[in-house]
Amino acid sequence: MVKETDLYPPVKAFLEGQGYEVKSEVGAADVVALRPGEDPVIVELKTRFSLALFHQGVARLALADLVYLAVPRGTGRGFQKALKENTALCRRLGLGLLTVRLSDGFVEAHCDPGPYEPRISKPKRQRLLREFSRRVGDPNSGGATRVGLVTAYRQDALRCAAHLAKHGPSPGRDVKAATGVDRATTLMRDDHYGWFEKVEKGVYALTPKGMEGLNAYGTPAPLTGTAETENAR
Repeated sequence: MVKETDLYPPVKAFLEGQGYEVKSEVGAADVVALRPGEDPVIVELKTRFSLALFHQGVARLALADLVYLAVPRGTGRGFQKALKENTALCRRLGLGLLTVRLSDGFVEAHCDPGPYEPRISKPKRQRLLREFSRRVGDPNSGGATRVGLVTAYRQDALRCAAHLAKHGPSPGRDVKAATGVDRATTLMRDDHYGWFEKVEKGVYALTPKGMEGLNAYGTPAPLTGTAETENAR
């Protein structure tokens, strides 16, 4: 079982290689490193990523501007995902992050302490606003799991499914005209949910799974300016 003390020798050697004098368990800090005439560097050691580790790191910012968190380097996709997410979190908190490969003592710095300068991703914001504008109503509960969420795409699929359930196999152009779903043909052709089947060129029918989906989710409100909207009046 990995212990926090296993991390200390590689971290100490890493810092000493940069000209620091290093001591452990100084006051509240796990590791303190000093170079003449410079501010101290503090490193908090933990055997894994945890909320407690970030709490400790933030608390040490009251003692020094240069605070690093250090954890053992893991393997596999799970660790890589956690490393990416926690590196981003460290940047937001102004903390540095080290990983220690215990097999050979290799220490890697993934980010250094410093002020966080947020950058807005315009493509991601546009996708968020596009999804918001296309979704009709508020069909989900805040905080719900991502599985089975009613997205604008799923609402469009349900509109197509409802049309096929009522009118039977139909050309994609007719489904588009009746429902207002511009991507009706592509949506039914791609068939991400297994709800549609192609019966001939450009003509699609509803599958039993599609009927189950329609029963489970119900038919969303029609898009404005469509034949369905006029019929609903």
